[in-house]
Amino acid sequence: MKGKKTTMTIRVDEGLKHDAQVLFDDLGLDMTTAVTIFLKQCVLHWKIPFEINYPTPNAETLAAIEECEDAIKHPEKYKSYTNVEEMMEELLK
Repeated sequence: MKGKKTTMTIRVDEGLKHDAQVLFDDLGLDMTTAVTIFLKQCVLHWKIPFEINYPTPNAETLAAIEECEDAIKHPEKYKSYTNVEEMMEELLK
């Protein structure tokens, strides 16, 4: 796997780069070494070396999802409006 070195140019968010550099510095690595480790692991295992998932919703979001699902199943339990003005009027009371 050793051979001639090459240069890669990648674009990342400035904040992400900074945070990664802080982490890698703390681990005693530079950016090049960290990226090389990542690429070597990808090639060695022939996959991304970690699981990629959607973020898990927090309790408040899960409760909102459940409420929306309930409103779809049981619309009679929930107040509905025929227009925005009617809704806003009631909300501002």
